[in-house]
Amino acid sequence: MPLPNPEPGLVISYSYLWRNQHENGNAEGRKNRPCVIILAVENKDGETKVTVAPITSSALKNADNGVEVPLEVKRHLGLDSGKSWIIITEVNQFVWPGYDIRPIKANNDKFDYGFIPSKLFRKVKASLFEVAKMRKLKIVPRD
Repeated sequence: MPLPNPEPGLVISYSYLWRNQHENGNAEGRKNRPCVIILAVENKDGETKVTVAPITSSALKNADNGVEVPLEVKRHLGLDSGKSWIIITEVNQFVWPGYDIRPIKANNDKFDYGFIPSKLFRKVKASLFEVAKMRKLKIVPRD
C-alpha cells in the first residue's frame, strides 16, 4: 500500500526519537508509536517538511505536557483502550517520507491509523503553539 499524504491531524506509525534519547546520542527511536502530524509544509526545494507529536500511554509527570486522547478517538484509530496523551512539549521534524515511517503491526500494508477529530486537533495544535511561544518546545530533527 502506498504511503498516505502527510496531512495535519493524520496519525501515522513512526519510530519517534524522544528528545532525551537524541541528547544521549541515539539516532533511532526505540519503538514505533502513533504520532500526529501537526504541520506539513512544502519548502523552497519542493520537499515537504513534516512535524509530528508522539502519542504515549505512559502517565505524564506534568499534566500540562500533553492532551489526553478520548477513548472514543482511540477506538476510532484502532488503538488500545488504556489512557493515552498527545505530547505537546516536543516534536520530531523530517522531510516526508523520511526513513522512520513504519507499517502498523496489525496491518503491515498500512502506515496510518486515520485522522483525529478536528476539535481535538485544534486543541493539540493550540496547546503546542502556546508551548512554542514560551520557547519550551523541543524539536528533534530527524534528517
